[in-house]
Amino acid sequence: MTDTISGTPSGAPSPTLFEQLGGEDAVGAVVDIFYDKVLGDPDLQPYFTGVDLDRLKQHQRRFIGQALGATRPYSGRSMRKAHEHLAITDDAFGKVVDHLAGALTEAGVDEATIGTITQALLPLKADIVTA
Repeated sequence: MTDTISGTPSGAPSPTLFEQLGGEDAVGAVVDIFYDKVLGDPDLQPYFTGVDLDRLKQHQRRFIGQALGATRPYSGRSMRKAHEHLAITDDAFGKVVDHLAGALTEAGVDEATIGTITQALLPLKADIVTA
């Protein structure tokens, strides 16, 4: 039997957000766009001085992938550990979320999905903002 709304077999698991967005390649493209935006922001650029961006992007791809439902595990540090030494402000956190939303928009993700993703980030604020 097929679900008449989605066209998928009834009882079949719904695709994860990760799958809906296009999997690893799509997440990788969003991460690249995102870091172009973040590194182009003079208020955020100082947070990335001396950072191995290739390594950071790889961690970010895995983190975002797992947050969206990918099966590949994220094995990086906790959000608190990864950010505690950076003295990130509330304003900087907001700008990062805005740049992620912009990267998702540029990658063709619909507004509802972007809203879902950005809402999922808000609980991380307490672990990331330390200044």
